[in-house]
Amino acid sequence: MALYETVYIARQDLTAEDVDNLSKKFEKIITDGKGKVVSKEYWGLRNLTFKIKKNGRGHYVLLNIDAPYPVVAELNRVISFNEDVIRSITLRNDFGKVVESELFICADAKDYKAAKVNAKKETASKYDAVLDQVQFDN
Repeated sequence: MALYETVYIARQDLTAEDVDNLSKKFEKIITDGKGKVVSKEYWGLRNLTFKIKKNGRGHYVLLNIDAPYPVVAELNRVISFNEDVIRSITLRNDFGKVVESELFICADAKDYKAAKVNAKKETASKYDAVLDQVQFDN
């Protein structure tokens, strides 16, 4: 099996519970296909560089996946039909290991605010500026 990284942006009007349920739905697709989710990171509700489908903000979520390609293809198919996801990208990780990103604050959306308060404010604000400039092209 190969390692993949999937980042998706969910609509701004979803609650933290809705974002977590969406992630669980995607995780179930992966585990049903005999793959596994190595890690999940919730990056928060962030400003988009430009409006996408009338959304100026979005919930960013990263899934690190260890699964065969057909499972990843099915996940991408389901994501493309989901109206709650406004943008997504999947990349193959050729490094052979998963490294926790420096943007990691928490795994679930419902724990984000409490975890962010405990995180170092200097580090979080430095990376907030970087994430505000990230663009996904489809």
